[in-house]
Amino acid sequence: QVHTVEDESRGATLEAVVSRMKTLIFLPRDALQPLHTCRGVRIIAVAATIPNIEDIAEWLSDRDGTAIFIKLDGKHRPKLRKIVLGFPFYSVQTAFKFYLILNYKLARVIQTYSEQKPTLIFCATRRSVQQAAATLAKYAKFMIDFQHRQSHCRKHASHLKDIKLRDLLMKGIAYHHAGMAASDRRNIEDVFLQGELRVLFSTSTLAIGVNLPAHLVIVKSTMRYTRGGMLQEYGETLQMIGRAGRPQQFDVSATAVILTRKKYERMLSGTQELESSLHINLTEHLNAEIVLHTITDVNVALDWIRSTFLYIRALKNPKHYKFPAGLSKEDIEKKLLSELCLESLNSLATFKLNCMQNGDIKPTDVGRLMASYYIAFDTIKLFGTLQGSEAMQDLVNLVAHCREYKYIALRVNEKKTLNTFNMAKNHTIRFPMPGKIKTIEMKVNCLIQPQLGCVLQDFALIQDIAKIFRTGIRLTKCLAEFLQQKDKQNNFQAVLNAVHLAKCFRAKLWKNSPVFKQQNVSAVSFSLSSALVNAGLTSFEKIYTVNAIGPVVIVNRHPPFGNQIKEAVQHLPKYQVRVEQGNKYYKGVAEVIITVILKNCADLQSHRTAPDNHCCTLLLGNADNNLVY
Repeated sequence: QVHTVEDESRGATLEAVVSRMKTLIFLPRDALQPLHTCRGVRIIAVAATIPNIEDIAEWLSDRDGTAIFIKLDGKHRPKLRKIVLGFPFYSVQTAFKFYLILNYKLARVIQTYSEQKPTLIFCATRRSVQQAAATLAKYAKFMIDFQHRQSHCRKHASHLKDIKLRDLLMKGIAYHHAGMAASDRRNIEDVFLQGELRVLFSTSTLAIGVNLPAHLVIVKSTMRYTRGGMLQEYGETLQMIGRAGRPQQFDVSATAVILTRKKYERMLSGTQELESSLHINLTEHLNAEIVLHTITDVNVALDWIRSTFLYIRALKNPKHYKFPAGLSKEDIEKKLLSELCLESLNSLATFKLNCMQNGDIKPTDVGRLMASYYIAFDTIKLFGTLQGSEAMQDLVNLVAHCREYKYIALRVNEKKTLNTFNMAKNHTIRFPMPGKIKTIEMKVNCLIQPQLGCVLQDFALIQDIAKIFRTGIRLTKCLAEFLQQKDKQNNFQAVLNAVHLAKCFRAKLWKNSPVFKQQNVSAVSFSLSSALVNAGLTSFEKIYTVNAIGPVVIVNRHPPFGNQIKEAVQHLPKYQVRVEQGNKYYKGVAEVIITVILKNCADLQSHRTAPDNHCCTLLLGNADNNLVY
């Protein structure tokens, strides 16, 4: 799916991988490591919405000739009619109000163009998806007859968790977005594929990846909100209208309608050319190629740049990549190679991510960390500002400021919930922030802490929390290893807290929390765990020694619930750590013997509550905050 090259994150990675293959193919054979042979590689690129396919072919070409490309004409798919409906945008209106007005235009458009066949409507946000669906259900009486509603939709609606979605489905309408429960998304997809759903509202999650074709596709506005305001999404819009009339539906024709305040002629004619996004994350990808030994010296680095789609498009459209106007092709090439490539290499060397000597380039341990954990260059620079005496609060705040979280959105309707957590008097979060939640960094910080304290149960924020912790696990592991590789002087406190924080992210629990997580004891949910803690059962030892009837009474469950919990706790591994001073002891050197003993090995032979593999980190520090080991 070569059109994803334009995507800032996935596209840059795709371009880097393909360029790596090309570079390795033409390296001398003795320079190739055994596992780095790419001889005989064949590449097939497909897309439905690229006008400058010749540039893709040029990028994928090799020294033996130009890549073959084929343009398919309309006879290979249903005839697609594209319609743009422009609506007046008055100076007294806000963009948000205009977007709401479009909700009331949908019924007429569906009635005019759908031919009683499935309709897919794309909206910009999760909230607008639900608002538009509710508006259509209220004003579109023609959507579904009573008999159809009773015979088909009722059986599907009974399986949905979302009550609002259940009511909409009874009217032949549904919505689909990433914030829904996974089971609800699958049910809605199945109903739509079976043709029993007249109208489906969705965010861009269905534009790429999920194959749900429709006879009529409506794109409600070509703009969407981002952190910086409103941004046009040409490429994404083209993917949306590409959902109209797929051959699987056996349609001979299909219609795509775009509702907007401007007429995008270039978009409709398919003349919006594909551009590279590699320049946005060029430093990170150069470092990865150095670590993989694809790039071993400056000349190979320049050859790698020449093998990219970025190189081809920068020569043809320099304005898009912010090169000055009026430059010749030779000047553009020089600026691309010297300013973009060599400056990125020098930046990596400045922060000790690689070692450049006599033209040769070698990775450092920190550079390997950055590539291994896929960390942004700005994040590594942020790690480098640590002094070594940071407390847990400082590290949580630092993680929240990592560049990896710049895609997290701070929505207006979330601020009340976030401020409630931050200012709660019952210590909902351990490290409250001054003032109100105003930035993305503050939101990330405010979501990390309640999740670690097991007090955040807001369904609307679950998707953001999942993203934060999925990324946070590798960020905190990298942070702990990064600090261990720094100067050991005056660094122990930060290293110890970083190791603790990485463990907290992995377990989604504060290190001294009294709450038992479900992954530790499968029989104990969040609500049951809270009840046990309130009753004073704040450790595994207390649960194991209490009478089996105690947990049953506390959580109001039936026997043998108490015995099940006690058995689960019994089969958790129980470790004992013993520290002894050895016989060797003289100035500057001491022998310390540390023994880790598994006390209940016999209990774990037949059954284990925890996974088989465990790990531990050994850190030794002294009173001067120095990391000894």
